Amino acid sequence: MFTTRPEIAGTFGAVGSTHWIASQVAMAVLERGGNAFDAGAAAGFTLQVAEPHLNGPLGDCPIIIHDGKAGVQKVICGQGVAPAGLTVEKVKGDLGLELIPGTGLLPAMVPGAFDAWATMLRDWGTWKLGEVLEFAIGYAERGIHYVPRIAATVETVRPLFERAWPTSAALWLRDGGPRAGKLWANPTLAATYARVVKEAEAAGGDRVAQIDAARRAWYEGFVAEAIDRFCRTTEVLDASGEVHGGVLTGEDMARWRAPVESPLAYNYRGTTVLKCGAWSQGPAMLQTLAILQGFDLAAMDPLGAEFAHHVVEAMKLAFADREAYYGDPDFGEVPMETLLSEAYNAERRKLLGRDASLELRPGALPGHRAWVDHAAAHRAQKLSEVAGVGEPTVSRLGVSGADTCHVDVIDRWGNMVSATPSGGWLQSSPAIPDLGFCLGTRGQMFWLDETLPNGLKPGKRPRTTLSPGMALRDGRPWMAFGTPGGEQQDQWQPIMLLRMLDHGLNIQQAIDAPSFHTEHWPSSFWPRVARPGKVVLEGRYGPAVLEELKARGHKAELGGEWSEGRLSAVRQEPDGQIFAGANPRGMQGYAAGR
Repeated sequence: MFTTRPEIAGTFGAVGSTHWIASQVAMAVLERGGNAFDAGAAAGFTLQVAEPHLNGPLGDCPIIIHDGKAGVQKVICGQGVAPAGLTVEKVKGDLGLELIPGTGLLPAMVPGAFDAWATMLRDWGTWKLGEVLEFAIGYAERGIHYVPRIAATVETVRPLFERAWPTSAALWLRDGGPRAGKLWANPTLAATYARVVKEAEAAGGDRVAQIDAARRAWYEGFVAEAIDRFCRTTEVLDASGEVHGGVLTGEDMARWRAPVESPLAYNYRGTTVLKCGAWSQGPAMLQTLAILQGFDLAAMDPLGAEFAHHVVEAMKLAFADREAYYGDPDFGEVPMETLLSEAYNAERRKLLGRDASLELRPGALPGHRAWVDHAAAHRAQKLSEVAGVGEPTVSRLGVSGADTCHVDVIDRWGNMVSATPSGGWLQSSPAIPDLGFCLGTRGQMFWLDETLPNGLKPGKRPRTTLSPGMALRDGRPWMAFGTPGGEQQDQWQPIMLLRMLDHGLNIQQAIDAPSFHTEHWPSSFWPRVARPGKVVLEGRYGPAVLEELKARGHKAELGGEWSEGRLSAVRQEPDGQIFAGANPRGMQGYAAGR
């Protein structure tokens, strides 16, 4: 099968990511003796400088790791929680809002990315924080090459910055704003991270003590103080069309640290797939695989209508259960054992017929309320055209490219990292002038009904779309993988994996193959729009596939020729060979290794 580039092969280590600079930084760490955790953290911090329209220091970052020495897998939950002052009563009662807006200060959660990276580095890495941050600080000080999408993003929100977000205008519109292909520095961000390193090193020479000191500086020290002060003294225009302040405080920051959990798992034809818990949409991929387990996908053309139909219909059922049952398990039981069971999915599988369903059909579980937002399909679509709203997707910004970041790493000791940093986008919230970056807006994913699994409560994690992945074979770590894409993350990932497991494609072949997605269920992003039955095929699909899907009742259409998927992956085979691949779309993602 055609590929745009070779699948990278080696035995020393490999990286795949959504940006070539991040991949090279991670490889540089491996070459200098660092392990996968050192390399992943260095790449993650660098992505904050390289792609500020896709992630930031005050964003989110779930991570799945494999500890090669201990032989265990863990999830580091870099998804922060709702502030104590963000309640349904405040948002719905006092402010009169039906949805949490997608931009501004009101939807800001406790920022989770920094502590996720720091926790991984402290507990599994070998480098000091200053060594890891050296790359990001250097790029922020000297400038980093900006791809056209960043300049286009800034131009899209220029009127908002000039009219309503003066701190962002001062940062992003200085000297006319960033230009594609030129270097762009962020000296304020560099100074913030340099101060974090200075406070870390003041704790003495011990590596762990330094990292803990940096965490205190971030969540209890000068970073938290700057966030607290900005939220208390600033009100800004947000996606609701109104002016609101923030409720995030230093106390909210001080109370939170990134928890470490066990991943959820599902065995598909001998391969055990790992995902984050029900505070993410990751289990929807596992449910999709569980439904498809009963079909002979290997007998279907991986680029044919039959394959696409079965995968889309299975995803519709899995994501309907996401809507009905997923939420922070610390705030209520999520019946995941049942949702992943063979008996339950055997019944769900019976709903998958020859024709497309236009309904949102969660399963019925005793003792649980299967609520879904049926109004999403009728919500005013013009709201989704507001600049800077929700995850910065192609359709909303009018630019090509990704909307989150991802990085995968394998080292020579068999350690693995799969991380999906996002949030804190330059267009999501006004810049905090003392820090050089802005807050995230993941709170828009909550429903304003406390009785729902994903209903807003203080201290609760919003159900995120961020969804790194990992897979084992015969109990051994096999592959780390993931993609940006919001709702599409757990659509493009199973498509890639199925083509590898059922059709024998390698990583690069599976990534390059034309893909697809559906927008059938309510989006996780404001204004929570759904488009029942809509399926978008990458433009390289033949017309016969499009017509067959339409004949089955899908509201199918063709997208751009290279528009579906931002995937990367790294894998290790039993003979010790390490392979990697990355997305060619947008000419930005690259794999590296030797």
